[in-house]
Amino acid sequence: MEDAKQVKLVAINRGLFLLRYAAADDRAQPPAVKVSAAPASNNDIELLLHPDHEEAVLTQPNNCLVVRALAPGELSVEVVPAAGGGSAAATVRIEPLIQGAAASPPAHPKRPSIAPYDFSTLHILGHVTGTGDRRIKANEWIAGPSAPSRIEGFAIEWPDKPEGLGLHYAVKTAKSVPLSTRAVSLGGFAGTRGQAMPIVSVMLELSGHAAATVQFVVEALFLGAPTTRMIGKRVIVSGPTGREPLVGLRLGLQNVEKDQFVPASPQPTSIGKTAAKTPKTPVSDRKNKPLQAGSELSVPRRTRTRHRPKSDQPAVQ
Repeated sequence: MEDAKQVKLVAINRGLFLLRYAAADDRAQPPAVKVSAAPASNNDIELLLHPDHEEAVLTQPNNCLVVRALAPGELSVEVVPAAGGGSAAATVRIEPLIQGAAASPPAHPKRPSIAPYDFSTLHILGHVTGTGDRRIKANEWIAGPSAPSRIEGFAIEWPDKPEGLGLHYAVKTAKSVPLSTRAVSLGGFAGTRGQAMPIVSVMLELSGHAAATVQFVVEALFLGAPTTRMIGKRVIVSGPTGREPLVGLRLGLQNVEKDQFVPASPQPTSIGKTAAKTPKTPVSDRKNKPLQAGSELSVPRRTRTRHRPKSDQPAVQ
């Protein structure tokens, strides 16, 4: 019997970490490792990817990415067997990157004095198959639950965008179309028009010093899947398999207060096959159970458990 995908939550402290795909039992068809911040840690954990990549997916041993945690939180690590079936036994290690002793933070750090931003002039222009362009206000649906329809592209418009705030976004289409998947800045159109080419994945990202107190609020509906809601400064959203067409999109921005960070010393964490001296625990007792840094978890060779994505839980494709 083929292995099913495995999802584990791993607790990490404030700091900088290297997340490395160390080994796989099946070297010919190694499983993929998908990494994301747990929903409660979206605002505190950032995944730093290679400039040529948009998804936090490690496809084979020796692949790696960098995790930056502004406060203690949890990472979601999902191991998915290769297409056509295969082993889901893989070892992923989370190793701290220590720059050196840092200056002690002030006992009571002050929040920057920044007035809440006005999003009243924020609009989204969406192109829907069979309907054409439609301009809506932020937090309104393009297509959506009441009238699902394939979305081919969109643009974000904000004439009153504050200085020091960068906003970029990109899409992935069902088939590769030249220039359609490039990242664009505010006002640019991402996707296609009139080609009946649906979107299967959306990426949005904020940058700049003014992004400290702003975040995205995104709801996306993919064909045959429940509505997904994500909040954060960098959002990547897609359907359960990454091939479902986008048939509804609602996005906006919201003001947030900058959290007071709690410093903690980083410690190494290993995810993968259980070490020989680690006592085994029944699968039912450890499924989706958070681990503390410095421990290991087992990814079994065979299991009948299948995990369905939750509507409010991000899935990185």
